Amino acid sequence: MMRPTPLAARCAFARRISFLLVLCVLPARASAQLRPLDALEWRMFDGGRTASAQVGGGWMAGQRASLAGTEGRLVEAGNWRAFWRTGRVVLEGGGTVHRFFDEQSSFAAPEPYVRPADDGKRHDAGDYRILTAIRLTDDGGPVAAALRFGTRLPTTDNAVGLDRDATDFMATLGGRTVRGPVALQAEAGVGIFGTRRPTFEQDDLLVYALRAEYAAGALRPMVTVLGQQVGRPRRREIRGNESLGEVRLGVRAGGRRWLLAEAVAGYTPFSPEWGLLVSAGMDW
Repeated sequence: MMRPTPLAARCAFARRISFLLVLCVLPARASAQLRPLDALEWRMFDGGRTASAQVGGGWMAGQRASLAGTEGRLVEAGNWRAFWRTGRVVLEGGGTVHRFFDEQSSFAAPEPYVRPADDGKRHDAGDYRILTAIRLTDDGGPVAAALRFGTRLPTTDNAVGLDRDATDFMATLGGRTVRGPVALQAEAGVGIFGTRRPTFEQDDLLVYALRAEYAAGALRPMVTVLGQQVGRPRRREIRGNESLGEVRLGVRAGGRRWLLAEAVAGYTPFSPEWGLLVSAGMDW
């Protein structure tokens, strides 16, 4: 058997990378949990930080609740993330304390187990996540690499219709490079998500996140693209496990104590049309 030439190997690698990028940007016309996995906080690997905590909220317009078959306004109360670093390892916890959903229109019949909302209002606890990130490279290199993995806990009530009450597992491989005031990061991996189907109990999706950040003194403007992508077309009818995608334009202001505001625009049918996320945090 002939071994591939270096040029052929590079072309094959480029085709694979191009295929992954296409998956990341194509919206799936599929029928999720409500929000995608947040991007890795690379600043926790920067020197001088041992812990960080933040709390805030969100307001989303044009958000679909897949299991309920309705679309409306979503309010997230008590979004939080907390981090603790020891050496090359960062432990992360996060979630949403409560969600409030005002129905405005219907796009599908609800799942049989979903309770009706006679007043058009639904509310439920949010999801909670526990993750670990491990830095794979030494300090000072041109590109940093990290492995992140963790789980989303089944803390929601599927009968409310906002989320699936299922356990998920996520694992991503990420990289980051810093050039002067500009930091670029990307990560991609697999999400093994539980479903509400007794005959098909889990689904595998591509999970991804991209971010560009600019350090301008006490201000750090950033743009983030993140989401999850359904793979095989035959699985796109699984409700509660649709493709999600958001573009977030944000700015972080402050030093050890900071404020973060992000404008959100969804680019898949089951992500919000637009919204706003705000949070306040502190580093130690």
